[in-house]
Amino acid sequence: MAKKSTTLCGGRKRSIRVAVGLVLASVVLTCIVFSRIVSAGRPIVYLQATLPGNLMASVPQASHDTVQEQELIASLMQFVVVKTDHEKLTESGHWQVVQMRVTGYCPCSQCCGAFSDGITANNHHIQPGDTFVAADRSYQFGTEMVIPGYNTGQPVEVTDRGGAIKGNRLDLFFHTHQEALQWGVQHLDVLIKTE
Repeated sequence: MAKKSTTLCGGRKRSIRVAVGLVLASVVLTCIVFSRIVSAGRPIVYLQATLPGNLMASVPQASHDTVQEQELIASLMQFVVVKTDHEKLTESGHWQVVQMRVTGYCPCSQCCGAFSDGITANNHHIQPGDTFVAADRSYQFGTEMVIPGYNTGQPVEVTDRGGAIKGNRLDLFFHTHQEALQWGVQHLDVLIKTE
């Protein structure tokens, strides 16, 4: 009987050691490995963790990932799902995705012809720093849209119209003709607010 209880006590100690080891391993993975994850040319994602100073001092700082670390990161990344702001908005249920032909324009006479007076179709006087879109009449003035690559992914409103802007076409406002030309013609999934 005494032998059996000693075995159980030893088993508990072993279980506690294994649990502590797993917790420590997860902290190390979070602080070292995941802090170096780079995806699709984006900057390194740094995850912050609060650890006692003496533990952080013992963590080695490497300037380059070894082949083994890169393989470990790649194998761990297959289980990590990072949602973009675009995906989060879509899942909220208040936004719909519409494939659109997106071009750029500026307030010059070459882009706007007789309407190059700096006033949009909804009577907005263009100000420095303004960002907005010209859209088809099926989209009311004030409708919010998120266009990938424009206005740092923040929503912009429909404040203008255009003779060639019909159906699923958008014209993004730029302050200079050169910026509008640099945008070119792009076919993008645009988020449109439905409420």
